[in-house]
Amino acid sequence: MIETIDCLEIAEEVNKKCARLNKVMPILIEINSGTEPQKFGALPEEAPQLIKEISALSNLKIMGLMTMGPRFGNPERSRSYFKKTKMLFDKVKKMALPGVEMKYLSMGMTNSYKIAIEEGANIIRVGTKIFGGRKD
Repeated sequence: MIETIDCLEIAEEVNKKCARLNKVMPILIEINSGTEPQKFGALPEEAPQLIKEISALSNLKIMGLMTMGPRFGNPERSRSYFKKTKMLFDKVKKMALPGVEMKYLSMGMTNSYKIAIEEGANIIRVGTKIFGGRKD
């Protein structure tokens, strides 16, 4: 599964490559829940339209959403961004679009995964907790 599709152009390119392989790729739509200019991701207010457009691509299957949220020292400060993404997840699920399953909500990392789970995440990313910090 690809968790970082955030625009139609990338989705179309992945769709073309998957068509050549006769494969349907499960994807998550990356949401920039903090509307941070230095981060990738679809803005929450633009995501429903983007999801409609991507859902028409026959070699992609939208399985849910992913967000990083802003990084804070205090993980509790991430809660509102996770809530916003969960609300978007529920909204898109109710749209019942073909090719959109909305099964996975990927939120939270080592410092915020407990808050993310409380807010509905069913995929978390805890690499630092498992492997330790990066050595630059």
